[in-house]
Amino acid sequence: MNKNIIIKTIAWMFPVALMVAYSCEDSFLEQPQKGALGDELVITKKGAEQSLIGAYAALKGNQGNYNGSNTGWVFGSIVGGDAHKGSDAGDQSDINSIANFTATSTNSYFNAKWITNYDGINRANSTIKILDKLEPSDISDADKTTLRAEARFLRGFFHFEVKKMWNMVPYVDEKIDYLLGNFKVPNDRDIWADIEADFKFGYDNLAGSGMAAGRANKWAAGAFLAKAYIFQRKFAEAKTVLDAIIAEGTTPGGARYGLMDRFHDNFEMKNDNNKESVFAYQASINDGSGGNNANFDEILNWPYNNGPGGCCGFFQPSFELANSYRTDGTGLPLLDRSYNSSGEQLRDDMGIAVDDPGFTPDAGNLDPRIDWTIGRRGIPYLDWGTHPGSSWVRLQSNGGPYSPKKHAYAKADESSVTDGSSWTKGLTGINVQFIRYAQVLLWAAEAEAELVKAGTGGSLEKAREYVNMVRARAANPAGFVKASVQDGKSDWDAYLDATVASQPAAKYVVAEYPSFPDATYALRAIHFEHKLEFGMEGHRFFDLVRWDETTSAGGNPVNLQAYLDYEGTRLGIYKGVTFVRGKHDYYPLPQNQIDLEQTGGVSALNQNPGY
Repeated sequence: MNKNIIIKTIAWMFPVALMVAYSCEDSFLEQPQKGALGDELVITKKGAEQSLIGAYAALKGNQGNYNGSNTGWVFGSIVGGDAHKGSDAGDQSDINSIANFTATSTNSYFNAKWITNYDGINRANSTIKILDKLEPSDISDADKTTLRAEARFLRGFFHFEVKKMWNMVPYVDEKIDYLLGNFKVPNDRDIWADIEADFKFGYDNLAGSGMAAGRANKWAAGAFLAKAYIFQRKFAEAKTVLDAIIAEGTTPGGARYGLMDRFHDNFEMKNDNNKESVFAYQASINDGSGGNNANFDEILNWPYNNGPGGCCGFFQPSFELANSYRTDGTGLPLLDRSYNSSGEQLRDDMGIAVDDPGFTPDAGNLDPRIDWTIGRRGIPYLDWGTHPGSSWVRLQSNGGPYSPKKHAYAKADESSVTDGSSWTKGLTGINVQFIRYAQVLLWAAEAEAELVKAGTGGSLEKAREYVNMVRARAANPAGFVKASVQDGKSDWDAYLDATVASQPAAKYVVAEYPSFPDATYALRAIHFEHKLEFGMEGHRFFDLVRWDETTSAGGNPVNLQAYLDYEGTRLGIYKGVTFVRGKHDYYPLPQNQIDLEQTGGVSALNQNPGY
């Protein structure tokens, strides 16, 4: 599908200067750079617009690779406990040390992530520089302000990505003569105020509607501004913005924000840019780019050699995540971590052969979101058939028994979702969601509860209302996975709509919270709802850090060290893994970048503590 919205990359924006001495004459120095366009072609309104499109294109992460991904599947989900790396130990081995907190500054994934986002920052700044050179006769004030606001929003986005990864990072604006690896801006100050200012400019100056799908509007900028406030624990400021988004927010096309009726509606390409999508990377296929605009970041994350993708066995959901979908007799989650106890943990097929007739799926109460998030034995895997177990897993002893499912596509949709332009069929045109409206609701609930806890306002009843909106959607029987299995040739949409055609695939029992007795309980429920709703979406580690729930010192039994300890009882690769509070909250700055920033043997960049 060719979405053809805003995602074409602009090759002329980023020429590489090749210094080749064709002549010894001084006139050689006056020749234009090969691959560069003169100001008369670039310093125009069209040039600014195309430059901005290049900045949007950088959202997808490292061009043509997955180690600089902005989806967060490694740095957010694997490290946060949603998933194991999967595959086998030797494939993409740099992820192993990241997952067990032994990675050093020379790990290639860190350098790729840094380059990806500072390239995006450079592209946004290039747009602003062009706008600064335009005369009133070239562009109207209104158009200039809109393009500047979009560019500043994107600059804020990319800085946010590096901020949550490394904390103390350089802030690079349009005043800096930026050459990748040679700008020598120190990381000696906190940049939250700069990020806020960029998002605030977008929030104040962008229209709420009347824009093309995929472009940042007022409400997308507001959502990221609120997220920046939330990360800094500025809950009163966040509440003000979130209240406005809930009351008035719309998509760029003007549709009021709301939750999709069914949870899985958010992860099908035909529903891209729906009413729940606040901001997303616009993936595209069949657009003449040879797959360069597709969702490359997820190309490894499919069942091994079976089902969608045709490869590769990475990004396997964790035991902890699967167990977390257990509900009690009333349909509420087990917030005390008893879901990992011998009486509550899910029945799985770890070590059980595919031809062993003795295995049956878990028969206990489960939140229905589990079977749209996790592929598990005995449950239909969309219309690809019933998940058979270990034959769909590359190596259970390295990744466990589960398969990634949340971003999988139906067999009936394969020809429209992927164009086969890569070495697997897993290069898709499904958008990458950066913020869904469900996050806006849960952030608003968090702000309400935190303000109550601080004694400075807020409402636990309002917090409960927001959480229950998310849970009510999960409880919609029309969104339950069905026990019947399609063959990929039937009408997938008709199957999904046949809400009474067959029984649910498992015992789905989920209910709304009847009360939030106090702020501590409310916050544990809200944090856990984030885990259930956004599992495998790349957010978990960064949430645990901002909540101070990396170890039991933060006071919540659901914490990262508890995950590591439990997972170590199931997989040897996690045995003895320790999270060091105050060190592992952030990743090591890439050594390549520290070396490049040297002047007289002294780098402008300081390494994070403990590395």
